[in-house]
Amino acid sequence: MQKILVIGGTGMIGKPVTRALIKAGFAVSILARDPQKAQSLFPGARIVPGDVFDPLSLLKAFEEQEAVYISLSPPRTARRKDRMPEREGIDNIITVAQKTGIKRLALLSSLIQHYNGMNGFHWWIFDIKQAAVEKVKQSGIPYTIFYPSTFMESFDQLLLQGKRIMLAGDSKAPMYFIAADDYAQQVARSFQLLTTESKEYPVQGLTAYNWKDGARIFIAHYTRAPLKTLKAPLGIFKLMGTLIPMVDYGAKISEALNKYPEQFEAQQTWTELGKPTITLAQYASSIAVKR
Repeated sequence: MQKILVIGGTGMIGKPVTRALIKAGFAVSILARDPQKAQSLFPGARIVPGDVFDPLSLLKAFEEQEAVYISLSPPRTARRKDRMPEREGIDNIITVAQKTGIKRLALLSSLIQHYNGMNGFHWWIFDIKQAAVEKVKQSGIPYTIFYPSTFMESFDQLLLQGKRIMLAGDSKAPMYFIAADDYAQQVARSFQLLTTESKEYPVQGLTAYNWKDGARIFIAHYTRAPLKTLKAPLGIFKLMGTLIPMVDYGAKISEALNKYPEQFEAQQTWTELGKPTITLAQYASSIAVKR
């Protein structure tokens, strides 16, 4: 497969994946709600204006494509009745993929969504994520589904506020933090290797840390400015979340990340798609160079 359409290519994880696919020699097209932004990020790529909620734009984007890589996430302000990229959007993607003869669907999911149903925890966002996986599996199209652990980019692109790393609650469960660049290389390798088979890949980094220890390592190797951590009780966020959807999202995801008993399960992924090379310390040190 040489022609790949990327959906979600300008997001935090979509950008390094798109770069890796282009570098690997694939003919990459990008579905973009903001074509100018996408073109500035990827001057050599084919940019197709469109939206996952607009089937007609998907039909145009899917023309002559062989595979589709899907990187979607819910808006942090989303309410249960809102249209969701991983619900109505996935439905549209699968319908159009079936009509246009797409040969492979690759979906970015997550390991943490497996926490749904554990310890009395239940979140409708995870219901949608789990349903999206099942829809792809039942589409009749060969698929690749990636289940990554927490991305290292979370520290500087999500948790860093000013000069503080904001942590919520007590982080008890270690996570195998993975750099998006390492994950991107695995995605590109999967498109080089797979033909008609369907595969599921846990995606994990070299070493597991909880948030506290991970933040300590990140701060020790981050050179752009001196940082500190600021931890707030999770209960405060839960209370505020009853009124503010964005805070509720943060409280729910923090609770799941703090408690999900992640085990190492990526050995087969490493064997087939390559072992990660970037440590958390290396990632933190590289930020001053990248930006």
